[in-house]
Amino acid sequence: MNAAINFPAWLRADGRKGIRNVIVVAYLVECAHHVARRIVNQADNIDVHLIGFPGCYPNQYAYEMMRAVCTHPNVGGALLISLGCESMNREKLLNDIHSSGRPAELLVIQEAGGTKSTIKSGVDAVARLQAQAAHAERVPMYLHELIVGTICGGSDGTSGITANPAVGRCFDALVAANATCIFEETGELIGCETIMAERAITPALGMEIEACVAKAEHYYRVMGFGSFAPGNADGGLTTLEEKSMGAYSKSGSSPISGLIKPGDIPPAAGLYLLDVVPDGEPRFGFPNISDNAEIIELIACGSHVILFTTGRGSVVGSAISPVIKVCANPETYRRLAEDMDVNAGRILEGEATLDEVGKEILHHVIDVAAGKRSVSEDLGHQEFILTYKAFEPIGPSCLPVRQIA
Repeated sequence: MNAAINFPAWLRADGRKGIRNVIVVAYLVECAHHVARRIVNQADNIDVHLIGFPGCYPNQYAYEMMRAVCTHPNVGGALLISLGCESMNREKLLNDIHSSGRPAELLVIQEAGGTKSTIKSGVDAVARLQAQAAHAERVPMYLHELIVGTICGGSDGTSGITANPAVGRCFDALVAANATCIFEETGELIGCETIMAERAITPALGMEIEACVAKAEHYYRVMGFGSFAPGNADGGLTTLEEKSMGAYSKSGSSPISGLIKPGDIPPAAGLYLLDVVPDGEPRFGFPNISDNAEIIELIACGSHVILFTTGRGSVVGSAISPVIKVCANPETYRRLAEDMDVNAGRILEGEATLDEVGKEILHHVIDVAAGKRSVSEDLGHQEFILTYKAFEPIGPSCLPVRQIA
């Protein structure tokens, strides 16, 4: 891979670089959701994104996630919409965003006159934030500065033999170019913990990986079901182990450099596993209630781009970071071509090899990083969901090497 590959990016005050310059309008409780959505709708701009947290009760995870996404390198500014009596610490969040060097404003509905008044003020605020964000410095960004996440959703019997291993090939090329890659779904890696541990760069990290998968298995057992949906079975998957091996193949074959949790930014180039299952005894329901919850956690870890593989078919995208859809099943691709970026089903029909599709995915990553809209972006998908969770900080054995790429 040519190390000189670069594309224009927005330089942030913290030194990170973004491939987009979006303004986020963030509701801080469900009671402010409608007002925030109306502000975004009236802005009528593909680069104004709606995000938020619906809960009224305090949760440190939710706060850290909101802070992480509002200060993501793809974000150029933020408007916070508060009802006024929720537990989210709106002033601290506003100060954290300001401290990151981004323009930010806060509107409190109970103080702003109500729905119509807040919407009008919000539309004006978005216009101001866009004007300020437009002055962000443009600089070259190189391939090794990218963080790329991956997730699979709507998996079927083709996922583990086409799209997922093709993404693995792309990941291997990115890691070889000193980029950063993140894979996750610890609840869908049950049974793969030993082979992942063998790829860890230290024995201590290997033990942490095994422990996090054991935690996921315990969590699912207590909840009474695993991450295996009826649609997976309808699509030809027969066991959780089969699904796990398919999901695992997205990680490629590079050494695993670290284990992180939602909101942790990988400190150096390499391949990282994201632990998405809460710590402690199960108390928040199913760990990730939809694919979009996991996408947001990948984004909170700094992912500029998300690679989403699907066999059954999925039409979702995301706020903040572009989602590139890689379709595993050729029949699904033919039915849902308008929502897909890459047809990995060509592998199944003998029209392409894993290596060829892996290179195609890599080229899509580079093109999207350079400004080309992914299909889900172009269609206006901006899904976002955030729920209650709790995590303990990672220990030093989770990040055994801190290198400057």
